[in-house]
Amino acid sequence: MVMQALADSLFQEAKTVEASSASACYFPLDNGRYEVKPGFMPFGSCLGNGEADKQVFQIDGNFAHYRQTKLLARGERLSKYYQTCNYSHSVAGALTRSGLPSGIARLIIDRLTQEHPHYFHSQQLANGDLAFHCQLTGEILYLDANYELRQVETQANQVFPPYASTLDAIAAQVQEDITVICRCDDGSNWLSAVHLCYPNHWSAEEKVGYDFTTIHAPVAGMEKINRRAIAIVNTMITREPMVRFAWGLSTDTRLNHHPEPPANVSINDWLGRQFDRDNPRLFLRIERQVIWGLPEYEAALFTIRTYFRDCREVKKDANLRCKLSSAIQSMTPDSLAYKGLEESKENILAWLEEV
Repeated sequence: MVMQALADSLFQEAKTVEASSASACYFPLDNGRYEVKPGFMPFGSCLGNGEADKQVFQIDGNFAHYRQTKLLARGERLSKYYQTCNYSHSVAGALTRSGLPSGIARLIIDRLTQEHPHYFHSQQLANGDLAFHCQLTGEILYLDANYELRQVETQANQVFPPYASTLDAIAAQVQEDITVICRCDDGSNWLSAVHLCYPNHWSAEEKVGYDFTTIHAPVAGMEKINRRAIAIVNTMITREPMVRFAWGLSTDTRLNHHPEPPANVSINDWLGRQFDRDNPRLFLRIERQVIWGLPEYEAALFTIRTYFRDCREVKKDANLRCKLSSAIQSMTPDSLAYKGLEESKENILAWLEEV
């Protein structure tokens, strides 16, 4: 009964952009083509969302659902959604040579307190610890001088399982998934940390520890990009912060599409790719990805924020409908198979034309 209740909870769906309050709105297929490319833009580029476009971490009226989805995923099995591999103390947030805290934890906390001071603030304690206050969750994270998690104080129920690390605790305060890529002196790179509670058909356990090329090998159309993997990783780590977008189609707005369904759930029910022409539900699943390099540590923070746009609303706009149809038609057979659209392409295109 407990496992079935958990499975039922994991099927809960997020609100679409159209139904949300204060939600950023993106349409990354504006050229009407499906393309596999880096697509890097300078972070903060104006994309029609005002201050939200300048934020690494975006907060909207969907926060409670995103938070609950993370807690449910962690409760199912933490290691299924959170993994690290050679994630060093210096990268995670230890002291620099100057004695000042830096690294991923410091970067995230600094961005949250700058971007959302009404929700987040930090306080230096007399003993040298840092108290990071998160109003949205009612939690206070106590971190030592090396930004290691020491204690969690909460106004609500204790999180289960308890937070395993600072990164695990901080990731539970935001609506983004978080990954960290690192590089050695010899140029080799690897995925060193993954907190992925909103997976889009990929697994933290399967990807952690592998390099850029291996991670992206299953992606249809990645061959040219993978041949430039070393240069792309260098760009991620050494250049100014960037933003990029990815998109696909889903028949639900469930954030968690881990390739391994929960116990007692069939894979077909879990995938979210069975388009029904007689009862059509179709959504653009859009990922806003921010890349923030830490060249001092040969590392980069990579955040993934998931949004859904209702294709019923999209197709009411003739221009957007035309671009979406054109993008689907431009997909190669391999891309259609990778995106799970092989069998439903023609039905989706026909439905889009029914205005």
